[in-house]
Amino acid sequence: MIKAVIFDLDNTLVDFSLLKKQAVRGGVSAMLEAGLRADGETVYRRIFEIYEEKGWEYQTVFDDVILEFNGRYDHKYLAAAISGYKKSREAALKPYPAVYATLITLIKKGIKLAVVSDAPGREAWLRLYQLNFHHLFDVVVTHSDSGVFKPSPLPFRMALEQLKAAPEECLMLGDWPERDMIGAKNIGMRTVFARYGDIFNTVDHGADYEIDRFDGILGIVAKLNGETA
Repeated sequence: MIKAVIFDLDNTLVDFSLLKKQAVRGGVSAMLEAGLRADGETVYRRIFEIYEEKGWEYQTVFDDVILEFNGRYDHKYLAAAISGYKKSREAALKPYPAVYATLITLIKKGIKLAVVSDAPGREAWLRLYQLNFHHLFDVVVTHSDSGVFKPSPLPFRMALEQLKAAPEECLMLGDWPERDMIGAKNIGMRTVFARYGDIFNTVDHGADYEIDRFDGILGIVAKLNGETA
C-alpha cells in the first residue's frame, strides 16, 4: 500500500534546466547593457563551465565572470546581473504540465507528499513559494536540512521519519538515477524515473517504473494500491 510519494524538486516538479538557462541569459544581457565589454555567448558559456565545476547552485558565479572579463570587480555590473537573473528566473519558473492537478489528486486520495532535494533550503523554499506549492507538501527536506547530498540515505530517512511511513509504503519520483533512484532503492523504496525531466539521455535508469508525463504517477499509485478504474 502506497501511503506517500516523495519527489525530487528540480527537473521533476519544475524544468530547472530551462529556468537556469533563461535566468543566466537575463543576467548576461543585463551586464552587457550596463556596459560590460565582452561577447555575450562567451560569458554565457563560461558561466555554465563554472556551474559544472562548482555546482548549479553556486551563488557567486557573476562575481567570478565580472572579475574574469572586466579585470576588476564592479558593483554596477553585479547589480545588473542579479536583477536581470532574478527577473528572467521568475518569468521562467513554471511547473511541468499537470503537476498541480496531479498533486491535488494525490492529496484527495489521502496520499502524503514530500520533497527531498539537493538544493539549498533557501532556494528550494523560494521555488516552492513562487509556484504556490509550499502548502501542498507535508515534508520538505533540503541539503540545508540533511547536510549531505543524495544518494546518501540520510535525507530519505529524514523524510520517512517525518512522514511516519515505512520505505515500502513510499514511492520516489526523480530525474537523476545516480542520486534519486539509487538513494531511494538502497533503503527499500520503490522508484519512478521522470523521463520527461532527463537531461542526460539516460538509457539504464534502474528504476522500478518510468513515466513520460508527471501525471503518469497516478496510474502507478492506483496499480500498487489495487484501485479499480
